[in-house]
Amino acid sequence: MKKIIRLFYLLVLVLPALPALSQKYKKAEDTVKLNKEYVNVTNDIVDLTAKLTIAQNDLPGLQSKAKDANTDAVNAASASSDQANKATNGSVNDAKTAKRRAKKAYDEAKDSRSAKNKVDDQEDKITRYKLGIKKKQQRIEELDVMRVAINTKMAADSIRNLQ
Repeated sequence: MKKIIRLFYLLVLVLPALPALSQKYKKAEDTVKLNKEYVNVTNDIVDLTAKLTIAQNDLPGLQSKAKDANTDAVNAASASSDQANKATNGSVNDAKTAKRRAKKAYDEAKDSRSAKNKVDDQEDKITRYKLGIKKKQQRIEELDVMRVAINTKMAADSIRNLQ
């Protein structure tokens, strides 16, 4: 129990200092690197936003295709069921027709499942793009904090040099 309490106190003391230790850019000489990373991250955000827009624009088309495929599968299954009912009291030709319709219904069901999977994949892609944009925006905020820290340090150093 004492070890847990000590560990807790250690964490309480260390956690507030982590952001200061994690700053990658601390000196005025690092400004060029910071600006370069800032531009790269901003470009990544623009790229992800463009990809997100394309994915969001493609989603309604995929959803309508999935809905149509589902309707086709339901209709084919119904027709297959009707033909199977006829085949139970009918001839060999009725059985062959029932078999063909059952195969068609199965194929339509696979197409419907495939279309649904494409919609799900597109929604996952949209979610990934949104998450990527969010992470990049957080990085931009971190870089802004580092830039402010560098500028503050430079201002303080220049005032000290003037005195």
